[in-house]
Amino acid sequence: MLDREDELPVVLPPLWHWLYFLSAPPTASIDADGHPRRGGFLPPVPLPRRMWAAGSLQWKIGNPLRIGETVRRDSRILSLTQKSGSSGDLIFVTVEHEIHNARGIALTEHQDIVYRAAARLGGPSARSFTHPGSAAWQRAIVPDEVLLFRYSALTFNAHRIHYDRPYATTIEGYPALVVQGPLIATLLADLARRVAPGAAIRKFQFKAVRPCFNGRPLRLHACPAPDSPGLILWALDSDDHLAMQANCEFQT
Repeated sequence: MLDREDELPVVLPPLWHWLYFLSAPPTASIDADGHPRRGGFLPPVPLPRRMWAAGSLQWKIGNPLRIGETVRRDSRILSLTQKSGSSGDLIFVTVEHEIHNARGIALTEHQDIVYRAAARLGGPSARSFTHPGSAAWQRAIVPDEVLLFRYSALTFNAHRIHYDRPYATTIEGYPALVVQGPLIATLLADLARRVAPGAAIRKFQFKAVRPCFNGRPLRLHACPAPDSPGLILWALDSDDHLAMQANCEFQT
């Protein structure tokens, strides 16, 4: 999926843990959009649209996650906040995950999930944001239906906006299939690995700014961070709008 030709690493690469700890709810408990019905671990928020808006991750120095070892994830909800924006009411839920191996905590992750009302067809488009500037490294891809389907399969994500074009365009009002935010974050983290192949990432933060769509160029960029041993990363959509911004800090 990442089009890498190197051998499978011993240490789990950054964000690959998203392929683990996957829930498998029965088909009868799946909502019309492909998500599990509200309730369970996540609170029963009444707003229908859900998006993984941002995240921050910190790896424990000296205790990497290794492929093949037994690990445990402990999760809790840190906060639930209601706000009003240009698109209506918003509810933000912050979730904390701690991943443990036999040596203790290896990774602490915070996920910011936003719920909002259903989009109106022909409603206001996403705002534009200024991207960080000149890139020292870049990579371009064109996400297609196969890539989106494979990533949804790997993460057991049945949200229909990623593989069901009629649903994505006629029900949720998008112009095409939506590229998964975690996939873009994974591609940015992979760009960091390509730029600094021998470095270990200590911190990684990302924020989704606007959606990207299949069949349209997605450009990944990176430049050195000005005040720490790391990188500033960002993704631009086909119209050169900022789609995601991120930063990573390397272990020293």
